[in-house]
Amino acid sequence: MSKAIFGLLEQLYIHYETIKHPPVFTTEEANRYIEGIEGVRTKSLFLTNKKKSAFYLVILDDSKKLDMSKFQTTVQTNRVKMASPDRLMEKMKLEPGSVSIFGLINNTERDIQVYFDQAILTEQRMSFHPNINTQTIFLETQDVLKFIAWLGYSWKAIAL
Repeated sequence: MSKAIFGLLEQLYIHYETIKHPPVFTTEEANRYIEGIEGVRTKSLFLTNKKKSAFYLVILDDSKKLDMSKFQTTVQTNRVKMASPDRLMEKMKLEPGSVSIFGLINNTERDIQVYFDQAILTEQRMSFHPNINTQTIFLETQDVLKFIAWLGYSWKAIAL
């Protein structure tokens, strides 16, 4: 699946740096392999509401903990929680541990709302898994936003 991501990035003239590593399931594990490389380490959370009728992809610095009640207040909803692995597979065709903006390519319904912690948007580069947890790629923040827009998504910056 990552080949499709790399092909699309090249088609969009988006430069990226790839780091291959053993499978990782947390940002702490991934950090061991990407230490010293410039760019904010991101954490991507796939969330849903209790009725499973709204879906959210929240991207923040991996060192930050999401304040769920603040997020719920900001997006004016309640009872938000982590989506199940089954829902993640259904909506993004991803396994837990590989969630990132690149999973949006698989969301044919385009029904996932994308939120960035406004603090990371000031960083020059970000890192993500390219839909597999054996690689991490770094790309310019402006190119992350370009990729999301090319897919047909809008995004919102919020204080988390």
